[in-house]
This record gives sequence, structure tokens and C-alpha cells, in this order.
Amino acid sequence: MTQEQVVAKPAKRKLSSTLIVGGTLVALVLIAALVSFIWTPYDPVQAVPADRLQGSSAAHLMGTDRYGRDLFSGVLYGARITLLVGLVAVGIALLIGTPLGILAGMRGGVTEEITMRGADILLAFPALLVAIMFGAVFGASTLTAMLAIGIGSIPGFARVARSGTLQVMSTEYIMAAKAASQSSWRIARRHVLPNIIGMVVVQCSVSFAIAVLAEAALSFLGLGTPPPVPSWGRMLQESQQFLGTYPMLAVWPGIAIATAVLGFTLLGDGLRDRFDPKLNGER
Repeated sequence: MTQEQVVAKPAKRKLSSTLIVGGTLVALVLIAALVSFIWTPYDPVQAVPADRLQGSSAAHLMGTDRYGRDLFSGVLYGARITLLVGLVAVGIALLIGTPLGILAGMRGGVTEEITMRGADILLAFPALLVAIMFGAVFGASTLTAMLAIGIGSIPGFARVARSGTLQVMSTEYIMAAKAASQSSWRIARRHVLPNIIGMVVVQCSVSFAIAVLAEAALSFLGLGTPPPVPSWGRMLQESQQFLGTYPMLAVWPGIAIATAVLGFTLLGDGLRDRFDPKLNGER
């Protein structure tokens, strides 16, 4: 007679509501951006003076702006611009800030001091101020916004990567790897990076939310995407003089910005809880 051995399986942690809501909002923005590549009801940059300042209708779901451009088409196209700026800006910060943070955490000493003091100096200048300086020197453009936001986000990635690296470097398996004469590159690639990737992913999501807001602010100030290309921030700027009579001109791009920022923020919070359950009181 045989006895069955009952093997206890670890309980799967459910996805948090924060992660689900954040992921859903981000998915909506992503879908809008992807749809804009293959379809928009109207040409988002074509002005039709005869249709200016129309309200919502079957022909124009969100109405039209002062130039007669379809707002729904502009919001869809604006999602593409926003995600493009965010993706490039976060990519710049990720590819520069993360290696610098790992290097500072592994080497310590003068290398760490120089790297982190440089990050502190950069943090002293808000990303928006950096972007304004870039715009004054290189002119307003989408590329300028990408570079400015990306450079302004580097310190955040460097700090996160350094903090995670310091934690990993104090573990026994790192000491064993050093005792086995493994190179610093091998230790960083095989031991450090895999253990801090969760922290970096969370930082990507949070930085994406900041990039969306920064791009909108720059476009609002005339330092981002130049006209006539639709941008959520520029759509807000162009709606200012019509707030009393046509408030929906500002409401729709405002909702789009809020959706993207809230989505990436909640996604980052949800991922943080997922990668570090202790933050939620879990064990």
C-alpha cells in the first residue's frame, strides 16, 4: 500500500487592484497610439475653417478646434507623440543612469563619489528648466524634448541602480563570486543586474509618468512638439482663450494627459508592490 505525498504548493499572489487599474489605463493609451498609425477619422493636421469650434456630434465625436481640426483625431495622434517622447526619454535615462549606478555601487570610493555628486548637481536643475535651456539653445522640437527629459531623468535611475547594487554586493554569493576570481563585468551581468531589474522596471514606469507630464508642459510652453503636429500639451495651450465658451477643447486633452500619468503612476506602484511584497505587509 502506497502513501500519497502531499506537496504544498506556494500560493500565487493575486494581482493588486493598483496594478490592474494602472495596466488598463496604460493599455488604453497604448491602443490609442497604435490605432493612430493605421486610422484616424480625419487628418489631424488639416485645418478646415468651415468646421471650426463645433461641438460633439456623429461627425466629430469630440468636436473641432479653432482651426476646424477634429479633436478625436488629434487626441489619438497625441498619444503617439506622448508615448514616443516618453519611450525615448526613459530609454536615454535607462541606458545611461543604470550602468552609472551599478558602476558606482560596485566600485565605491572616488568613482561612487564623482558619479553621485554629478547626479546631485543634475537633480538641482528641474527637468523642465533643463528643457527650457535646451529649447533656447537648440530650438523647440520633439527631439529637444526627448533629450531634455531623458537627461533630467538620469539621476533617478542612477540612484535606484546604486541602491540596489549596494544591497546585492553585501550578499554571500557575491563574496563567493569574488573569491572565485570572477570579473567585475561577469558579476554585474550575472548577479547584480538580474537582482535589481525589478527596481529598474518600477523606475521606468514612474519616469514614464513624469515624461508624459513634462512633454505636455513643454508643448504647453511652446518648447515641445511644434505645430501643426497635434500634442496634448499644445492642444491645452491652444484652448486657453476658449475656456469660457468651449471648455471641451481643454477637457479632452486634459483627460488624456491625466489618464496616461495616472496609468503609469499606478502601474509603477503596483509593480513595486509586486516585486517587494513586504511593502504591502506580505511575507
